Amino acid sequence: MEFWPEFLASSWGREFVAGGFGGMAGVVAGHPLDTLRIRLQQPRVMNDTRPSALKMVQNIVTKEGPSALYKGMGLPLAAVAFQNAVAFQAYALLSRAIDHSNEGNEPPSYKSVALAGIGAGTIQTAILTPVELIKIQLQVNTARRPTSIRDNFGPIKVAKGIVQREGLKGLYRGLGITVLRDAPAHGVYFWTYEYSREWLHPGCRKNSQESLSTMLAAGGCAGVASWIFCYPLDVVKSRLQAQGNASPKYTGILDCLQKSVREEGFKVLWRGLGTAVARAFVVNGAIFAAYETALRFFNPQTDDHALDTAVKLS
Repeated sequence: MEFWPEFLASSWGREFVAGGFGGMAGVVAGHPLDTLRIRLQQPRVMNDTRPSALKMVQNIVTKEGPSALYKGMGLPLAAVAFQNAVAFQAYALLSRAIDHSNEGNEPPSYKSVALAGIGAGTIQTAILTPVELIKIQLQVNTARRPTSIRDNFGPIKVAKGIVQREGLKGLYRGLGITVLRDAPAHGVYFWTYEYSREWLHPGCRKNSQESLSTMLAAGGCAGVASWIFCYPLDVVKSRLQAQGNASPKYTGILDCLQKSVREEGFKVLWRGLGTAVARAFVVNGAIFAAYETALRFFNPQTDDHALDTAVKLS
């Protein structure tokens, strides 16, 4: 019974739990747009015309039902909460460790923020890779299955199938490209957030008294910047993880990149970017708002004024 009070009394415990809340908020806010992004990134079938994002949403809802937009959300909701908790805690610990010359309550330098983000992005790929592999398999392959099979096609069945065919290492298909995508992207992500929040509310990195609207806007900007930075790699990652292992079209990162560009042009590397950017702003605004608010709520040293400011809309 004493575990939670003691856990939340430590800064790393609060950062871990707040990161979990942020992860759950992000999944709930952005999963339908994530499903759309993954579908848009997939190769065309024969000479089929690629529908617009709006038309694809209509097709999904009409043919598969509205619940198809949330297909595969159960696993990320649990796993991404843990992954986000690890990422945010790793970021907090690394930013303090890298900026060891800091004294008192001074915030970490922007250089430390970027380097800590790269480290956190690398660490969290150990959790993220199998989660995204299963999620993408659900988001893409569910549409290819008969309606009678879809309802029984869930994350556990997908994971078991991958392990049976490829062994445990199969769950880490795409680990290399995930590290290449997430390590630098997280450096951009955390740097943009810290810079944006300070620009929108000068002094808030020291006093933590920014408004909820500042958290949402700064988090949204961080998400958009990081996705634009890494998007071509995300297209490659999605294609590698969506294909089956029996007769894969792509043998690796470079092969996927070369074939995709040769068959569909360079524009394929940016297909679905509009949907991804819209999702990134919504999701990461929710993530940082939930994280910062939870961090203040669990922090016994936060005064009433800071808490009031954290939930203020203006």
